Amino acid sequence: MRFHMPGHKGKAHLGPEPWDITEIAGADELYHPTGIIRESEENASSLFGSARTVYSTEGSSLCIRAMVYLALLDAKAQGRKPIIFTGRNAHKTFLSACALLDADVRWLYPQNGDSLISCAIDGETLEKTLSETKGNPAAVYITTPDYLGNLVDVKALAAVCHRHGFPLLVDNAHGAYLKFLTQDMHPLTLGADLCCDSAHKTLPVLTGGAYLHISQNAPSVFTENADRAMALFASTSPSYLILQSLDACNAYLNCEYPERLTALIQKLDKLKSQLTSHGYSLIGDEPIKLTLAPKSYGYTGDELHGLLRRQTMECEFSDPDFLTCMFTPDSSDEEIQRLESALLSIPQKPAVPVHTPPLPRPERVLSIRDVMLSPSVEIPVAEADGKIFADAHVGCPPCIPIIAAGEIVNQDAIRCFRYYGIKICRVLP
Repeated sequence: MRFHMPGHKGKAHLGPEPWDITEIAGADELYHPTGIIRESEENASSLFGSARTVYSTEGSSLCIRAMVYLALLDAKAQGRKPIIFTGRNAHKTFLSACALLDADVRWLYPQNGDSLISCAIDGETLEKTLSETKGNPAAVYITTPDYLGNLVDVKALAAVCHRHGFPLLVDNAHGAYLKFLTQDMHPLTLGADLCCDSAHKTLPVLTGGAYLHISQNAPSVFTENADRAMALFASTSPSYLILQSLDACNAYLNCEYPERLTALIQKLDKLKSQLTSHGYSLIGDEPIKLTLAPKSYGYTGDELHGLLRRQTMECEFSDPDFLTCMFTPDSSDEEIQRLESALLSIPQKPAVPVHTPPLPRPERVLSIRDVMLSPSVEIPVAEADGKIFADAHVGCPPCIPIIAAGEIVNQDAIRCFRYYGIKICRVLP
């Protein structure tokens, strides 16, 4: 008899309520696990080859905050500054974490590339940046894969970080499946010290299910404080439906998943070949993402997405430049074939002549924390020139701010705002 929360008492008003429990006797405690949750996390840790894997029922967002906290904790113990070198395409959650924890962000920009979403940092660029910096930072933080399916050379970046004596943190939200490729490409395998995976993005897990992975070579402070780091930001009412989903996924990953993943990639390779031969331009390195750059075919990404929606197809992401579709082994042959037929049926037109504006590199005058804890106002983008940007919010996808809180809005930023359809922004008064 349920004389405890939740209020539905296990009665199936929607369907899953009988399995929706809370942290009662026998059900363990998520961020102080000693029983079934700990056993399940150890199973996941064995699958991913980590020193410790911690479950999140609040997505990679929770894991990102925990990673920043752990990096700063380690840095303070080692006498390093609370500075994190970060790829410019960081998720907005990273910025909010830095505001909460008062971390100082130093941006890493790609040498080439004009996409808001990608930041192709290589080992040589990172080495040069660090050699010009006085004192070692707390960590380097990168996002790979990005929304477009581009992969960063984690192995090279990890080697640079470790040579300088600090950890590499990876937002691998889109890449949980990379561990199970024929050639293991997971960031932990390639040298990352801390890594988050959104299990729900590419694995058969309910939305909100994610992992925080800690490398076997990472500083001991990470494993010793992992639960505390997660609990610092997490709800005290985790979803047991999501936890059961993460647990069930362990058995799936340990059995047929690698074979099904290989079969999917073979099908997608054929799809990509067909589209390329038909005139479409593709980008990205991810084997289970399809990213079109359709301007050369005569359409913006948003226009192409609109045409597919008319045929009841919803893609993961589109903007003026790109259209991204995500697949898993649960994508049926019929669905893949329908997408191929739909794209091939769209007539090619003259190339779209509009070019992506260059990404701004604005001046920073205040810290993210100072600005985000200050009163701010919304104004039209056209009136923002010279103002101090005061927001970290941006729509999902892709959740990547054009400029960061504390930076001065300039004309390059205004051009980008307009290009991506942003009409209002928040600034300091």
